[in-house]
Amino acid sequence: MSYRPRVPSPDRRSVLRGSLAASAALTLPVVGASAPAFALSGRPRAAWGVQVGDVTSSSALVWVRSDRPARMVVETSATESFRRARTWHGPLLGPGSDFTGTTPLYGLPPGEQVHYRVTLIDPQDPRRSGKPVQGTFRTAPARRRDGVRFLWSGDIAGQGWGINPDIGGYVVYDEMRRLDPDFFLCSGDNIYADGVIEPSVTLPDGRVWRNVTTEEKSKVAETLAEYRGNFRYNLLDRNLREFNAQVPSIVQWDDHEVRNNWYPGQILDDARYSEKDVDVLAARSMRAFREYFPVSTPHGPSGDGRMHRVVRHGPLLDVFVLDMRSFRNANSPGRQADDTTGILGAEQLRWLKHELSRSRAVWKVIAADMPLGLVVTDGATDFEAVAQGDPGAPLGRELQIAELLRFIKHRRITGTVWLTADVHYTSAQHYAPERAAFKDFAPFWEFVSGPLAAGQFPANALDATFGPDRVFVQAPDRANVSPMESPQYFGQVDIDGDSGELTVRLRAQGGAVLFSKVLRPGRVGQ
Repeated sequence: MSYRPRVPSPDRRSVLRGSLAASAALTLPVVGASAPAFALSGRPRAAWGVQVGDVTSSSALVWVRSDRPARMVVETSATESFRRARTWHGPLLGPGSDFTGTTPLYGLPPGEQVHYRVTLIDPQDPRRSGKPVQGTFRTAPARRRDGVRFLWSGDIAGQGWGINPDIGGYVVYDEMRRLDPDFFLCSGDNIYADGVIEPSVTLPDGRVWRNVTTEEKSKVAETLAEYRGNFRYNLLDRNLREFNAQVPSIVQWDDHEVRNNWYPGQILDDARYSEKDVDVLAARSMRAFREYFPVSTPHGPSGDGRMHRVVRHGPLLDVFVLDMRSFRNANSPGRQADDTTGILGAEQLRWLKHELSRSRAVWKVIAADMPLGLVVTDGATDFEAVAQGDPGAPLGRELQIAELLRFIKHRRITGTVWLTADVHYTSAQHYAPERAAFKDFAPFWEFVSGPLAAGQFPANALDATFGPDRVFVQAPDRANVSPMESPQYFGQVDIDGDSGELTVRLRAQGGAVLFSKVLRPGRVGQ
């Protein structure tokens, strides 16, 4: 098996120690504070850490948040000593972006470790600068033989299970960081904007779960400030900040970034909300999402951008990041015989077909924020995902997925693997036409992992339309099992540079590998 070394080099360990010590030395804003104070004396501080996102073989996007107006400056170097450093002048951070900002890096060397540090400078006095905050990341390889490792999961701070200091906070991030992945794919539900974090929750066995709380997490999010506070909440956790300093991200969104099971055009019948128009809420959340994650997406005519994109990670891997939320039709019984909108929208489906057909990567990971063949309900009669429980020919949103699967088969596109989260357990499904009502597609795998820091739920029923076989599942037998009662789940993908084989491991917090599957390149069905 050919991988780049997965144990950090001495230089890398040193820079991480420096970065994390600097992060730990910074005191976070008082819990509950919603915005930096302009009257603070001293120098700008980056107390929320640093992040890097959407890394390719030559580019990356660096993120930071200041505690007051500041100019963002990034330095990059091949060494931790920052000899021959390159300087990148970033934006002015101010209240319009909640004092967050990103700086794009271009012309980076492929397949190399990049050390970076972010300095915040007083815009009124360039001599006054904050303490630099350091991080590191690897660019995507230019050579196939280098191999790739990444992790994926989702569902963070859900069902009232927030940052618990008694168990060390989000300790699963420390475990993931030690696996030294090239990047982390977050499959959605990065926050639970519709979920209140109470100071304490009594578990069924009588133990008490304690939460770090903030003002913005004391009610459902409606205002832009409340959405920003929800995204900021997770950064209170030191494990996550340390993870961000070492591991780049590819981030997508799903429903809980706005509100459970939302769809465009929805008018809420929920007494907790004074703002009933979900499109207004979604626009506020998208703005905060883009402020708090380093996400490279093209800007549409409205200027608010889009979530779906391709992140190319060298010759072995392209990641197709879907948005199964923003363009879907209304949740319904899903029995329509004609449905061109579906769960992706017509334009996103055309985009996905085009990008899949032009991809030359050995593996094409389709990062879906919802599963395909698992029945996810929305109330007594409606359905939230693709499947709607009817095992027959495709109907409703299944029609769009059938069109996509047919396209993949007829264009002879190999190496597609579907990864998702959403359902709060871990499983592996193999889809095959000989078991399906719809047969015009090539077999493929779908892997589910999560949650990272949320309640666990029993396994969903399968819909036979696309012939899924649940090869593995680990799920509780009751709803909303807390992270104190059961380990959290994440997935690991390794692509071997010599053979091109892709190995998926479904992991449980604590080190256990629950299931693994090796897929061979250029083959269908596996």
